[in-house]
Amino acid sequence: MTNSIPTNSIRALLTEIIDYAGLFPPSNLSMPEAVINYATYKNSNYNWMLGRFIVPVNRLDEFSECGKDFFPRDKNGGWRLSVLASEDIHETIRAIEDFNARHTPGAVCDTLEVKAATSSQIEEISEVVPSNIPTYFEIPLGEDLADLVATLAIYNQRAKIRTGGITADAFPKIEKIVRFMRACLAANVPFKTTAGLHHPMRCFKSLTYERDAPEGTMNGFLNVFLATGFLRQGYKPSLIYELLEEESAESFLFDAGGVLWRQEYFISTAQLRHLREKNIVSFGSCSFDEPIADLQEIGIL
Repeated sequence: MTNSIPTNSIRALLTEIIDYAGLFPPSNLSMPEAVINYATYKNSNYNWMLGRFIVPVNRLDEFSECGKDFFPRDKNGGWRLSVLASEDIHETIRAIEDFNARHTPGAVCDTLEVKAATSSQIEEISEVVPSNIPTYFEIPLGEDLADLVATLAIYNQRAKIRTGGITADAFPKIEKIVRFMRACLAANVPFKTTAGLHHPMRCFKSLTYERDAPEGTMNGFLNVFLATGFLRQGYKPSLIYELLEEESAESFLFDAGGVLWRQEYFISTAQLRHLREKNIVSFGSCSFDEPIADLQEIGIL
């Protein structure tokens, strides 16, 4: 790769791709630290890559207190939050509505993330959540996956997959990731990913930031997003497995028209935009700096 890559295909793939989750492992920052970081990123050269601030609903008041001096006074540059629901979905919605009444347009909770293990839970939550709040359901990747995704489609909801964690066993097998992608694509259910995607390419690295941290194979966010794109075009799963296992950034060539993998497989810039709008929306990361540093190192930024 070179540093003279045209920006349009890169921007199509990376615009608002990172939802900032600095409050969560392995960073585990305090609220003041995470808020200051997000404010800094909002004013950085790479603010176009920044998505929402991820915050648990039970910390919204703390976030308000720490962030109020940073919120703009109009919707231009307003902070967007994705709220992690508590077990009480009614109380979660009340907290979101109260926050929005106090802070819109400077800051707004415009996305919700919940956990659901059954189709009935999806149905119950969907009946409570306002239709104007896109909601991502983190669902298990077991035998009921297809039924759960089908229920999400019926209720016009979104899916969420956990792609890693701070221990090696938290990373799902590639087969499960591909099965999740295929189910969401088949049902036209948009989805996001969370955890374990700090690096653009698949790699073997420390799983946390401690000096004696355990090591493991981590999924790459370029692998996951581009694999979804190629899967959407109908390529067979065996090729998608290879893409998810790709560790060489030099296998990808970005130019004005799109991205080429292995000098053979191509996704156009227009297809990348559609992919991000309709299929795979973003990924949550406790670091914003680390993904950017890695992208710079491999010549994409």
